[in-house]
Amino acid sequence: MRKRARSLYWLLLAGLTFGSLYLAGFAYFLVTLPAPGADTGTKADGIVALTGAGDRLTPAVTLLENGGGKRLLITGVNRLTSKAYLKKLLHGGDAFDCCTDLGFAATDTRGNAVEAANWARAHNYGSLIIVTDDYHMPRSLVEFGMQMPSVRLVPYAVSDVPKTLSWQSAKRLNGEYVKYLASVVRASAVRLSRFSRVA
Repeated sequence: MRKRARSLYWLLLAGLTFGSLYLAGFAYFLVTLPAPGADTGTKADGIVALTGAGDRLTPAVTLLENGGGKRLLITGVNRLTSKAYLKKLLHGGDAFDCCTDLGFAATDTRGNAVEAANWARAHNYGSLIIVTDDYHMPRSLVEFGMQMPSVRLVPYAVSDVPKTLSWQSAKRLNGEYVKYLASVVRASAVRLSRFSRVA
């Protein structure tokens, strides 16, 4: 009985420690989310906008129209969506016509990163402005950094975190935090693998 009680004690202690570390990490994740981009004078070789929740595309088009990048890639576009439709929806101008590319291959953030990396290599870009929601930016930067470690990534966050958290929004943010942790672990494994090959 004493041995069983000791095992239960250590199991409970481990659970409490893990829970405390997880909650502390989640809190840190929330307070360190990037501030929404407001400087439309931000510049890089190219601009990448990730489709998804929130209004991510309008700021990206504004950046392009203001000369923030040579071209804009909208990655993760539904295959039934046309460029003409997006231009009308986003009030695009001449820069949208000449310098916007649509990527249809990506279905998740990792796919966005692969699609953007191929696009950046094709245009020989050394820097990219990444436009996505504030809560989605940390994971996006990790995934994009894995695919193109030599490219400078400039975050341009779009505000999508409510000022007052509801249970639903907290659940959504927690889900994103879990995905972010998974990306960090995978990125660490990739870096370790690359280091081992070099060594």
